[in-house]
Amino acid sequence: MTAVIDKATFRQVLSRWPSGVGIVTTAGADGWHGMTASSFSSVSLAPPLVLVCLDRTIRSHRLLTRNGVFAVNVLGRDHLALGRRFAGMEPGVTDRFAAGDWLPGATGSPVLTDSAAWVDCRVLHRYPGGDHTIFLGEVVAAGVPRLTSPLLFHSRSWGQLADPLPDRVDLADTGLAGATTPHTARLARALRLAGVRVRLGTSAGAAGADGIGCSSVHVADPGGAADAATAGSPAVEFTVPADGDGAGAAGLVRAVRDTGRPDTLVVARIRDALRPELARACLLTVQRLTAAGCGEIVLEEPAEGAGDGDGASPLALRRLLQDAVPEAGAVPLRLALRDHHGLGLVNALTGMKSGIRCFETTLADHGGVLATERLALLCSRIGVAAPLDGAALRALRAEARVVLRAQPAGAPAPSAPHYSPDPAAVHPAPDPQ
Repeated sequence: MTAVIDKATFRQVLSRWPSGVGIVTTAGADGWHGMTASSFSSVSLAPPLVLVCLDRTIRSHRLLTRNGVFAVNVLGRDHLALGRRFAGMEPGVTDRFAAGDWLPGATGSPVLTDSAAWVDCRVLHRYPGGDHTIFLGEVVAAGVPRLTSPLLFHSRSWGQLADPLPDRVDLADTGLAGATTPHTARLARALRLAGVRVRLGTSAGAAGADGIGCSSVHVADPGGAADAATAGSPAVEFTVPADGDGAGAAGLVRAVRDTGRPDTLVVARIRDALRPELARACLLTVQRLTAAGCGEIVLEEPAEGAGDGDGASPLALRRLLQDAVPEAGAVPLRLALRDHHGLGLVNALTGMKSGIRCFETTLADHGGVLATERLALLCSRIGVAAPLDGAALRALRAEARVVLRAQPAGAPAPSAPHYSPDPAAVHPAPDPQ
């Protein structure tokens, strides 16, 4: 018994299946030709085979049949306009290849040089598939020009990957950098017991790091990095400019590695990394740091007064992270955000949705950096676990507001509420069920 289904219903059902978007190209006696398609799939690894399905009535079908070759160019999330162009959705376009950077592949089929990925194929078989033909292609060349999130097609609209929130975030505190009073030492210990990394300002504190609750030391040059690692600092941090080429930063990473202490975490801080005009240079630095074996990379937001509107906009941050997160791969990226114009928490949420799991904060927003307590509150409202619970935060914040206040030179440390953390009371918030 032959089933009869309404075409409109069938189209609606198929539209619920999300897919990537590619441009299928071919080349022959008639020159280059291309069309946007989502009916692409892998078939086999050995030998490498893929397939595309084309409507038998369109010109692309006739050209693939005649030429016997094709390429599939997987579009990135920033290729929406190009996808629409090759889908015939831009009126008046006579040369589709006038947009984008195209080069002939091994078969002569055009390859998009900044695609998310591409395969170049020769047609191995053709199979009838109703009103379509299934073209089985043997892959003769392939490439991944850059790491970027893909363009998606779902419910007859273009989009990007969904934005899952992390189960938990990790925090690092730099508000105590360089502080040496008993009060700040107590704060450092409390933060460490709560699972927050605490940074000192110089390598002088490396040897006593465990005693005062420090877990990283900031250094200025390869010699300082090597000394801190040799002295036993669990983590060594250094700062590099976002507009550099990353070569010097990679040298600092290698200096620590050459000490023969593989357990030392090397943390590179990229200054002004969130300035949109420095995005390409920042990505190059991330790439070189990752290749050199850096353990963690911090992307710093410009300080107030740095110009160009000061802080990062959520949209600019999103664009940077969509490339930086896959570029870093397994190396964690940490955001050092400020609360310019009240956008600190907005940018933090943007970061979480873009794959960031580590943040740099300070108690009582010391130094203009995003406040630990504000980020922890946001996490509690959206079901993301953070190291500090509410009781610990209230006690630590009250003390921090006193001891981190600027004091005249030589003045005694101010009195402050004493907080001695109880390991049984200071604990990470439970993961959401």
